[in-house]
Amino acid sequence: MRSAFAQTPYAGPLFDAHLHYNDEACVHDAPSPGCPHPLTDVLARMQRNGVRAVLANSRPNAGTLALAGAHEQTRAAGVTVVPFVRLYRNRADYSGWFADGTIAEMVQTELARGTPAGAYRGLGEFHLYDSANANGPVAKQLMALAEQKDLAILAHVDDVAIDLLMANTPSKGQIDLPPGRPKADPPPRVAATHAAAERGGDGMRLIWAHTGISGASIERVDELFTRYPRLMGELSYRPGLTCDGGQLCPEWRALLLKYPERFMIGSDTWVNQRWLYYDELMQGYRAWLGGLPADVARRIAWNNGAQLFGFNQNAPATR
Repeated sequence: MRSAFAQTPYAGPLFDAHLHYNDEACVHDAPSPGCPHPLTDVLARMQRNGVRAVLANSRPNAGTLALAGAHEQTRAAGVTVVPFVRLYRNRADYSGWFADGTIAEMVQTELARGTPAGAYRGLGEFHLYDSANANGPVAKQLMALAEQKDLAILAHVDDVAIDLLMANTPSKGQIDLPPGRPKADPPPRVAATHAAAERGGDGMRLIWAHTGISGASIERVDELFTRYPRLMGELSYRPGLTCDGGQLCPEWRALLLKYPERFMIGSDTWVNQRWLYYDELMQGYRAWLGGLPADVARRIAWNNGAQLFGFNQNAPATR
């Protein structure tokens, strides 16, 4: 029998932890036909769905910069923009970024420039269609850079690549220092990120886009979450997540209850159709979040993202 909680959708604020404002949605210096989803449209969709913050990453980065620069509009909509540097200037970059030195240069330029909403807070989303490319020279460089600068990573990869990417960070994906290493004199980079985590949950985190869109087993996801305290899961497009009535499948409900501080939701507006169905996507999340204990639902919907990026975890709903 279904819990009574499942009958009442979650009504609190949402953090959309996987949002793209790509050039298909709007080329900002183009006439109207080149911008089917202007800022007024996308912000209205966020506002009416109680989305209070977005992790913005766009191809090219102009889309994210447009959101970050729309101070009056985002303030009126009640939306905080968390900007990430996307590694793609165009679709050709998807398949070779991990070995392309010009991508590393672009990332450094963007980080130095920042955004109208402040510093970039992460890198990605990036894709690895072959997990071995996690050991490409630029992939290795950017993973180390992310930990050095306390940046989050948004990665669309398989479970094998999670191990490889974490191996390319100074901490190897750990928050605490490796066993046996004296805590009084840790390596500078590890000490910096450990201190950042203790300040309030910021610092490098690897956000696993879709928590394994290729369908990694529950057991494998559990194994990786146990192994890597810095791993978080974003749940858009995750196969097997929901069952009858749009509620969580039992094994996924158990996993979210085991790691309530490690999951987030996202829209993944990678094509314009996802903007057209933005309301339905958020309503779907609210439906299954309502089937969880209230404190767990709030964590996954809002608090985990708010804590990670250091802003108000007590934000009220706007719907």
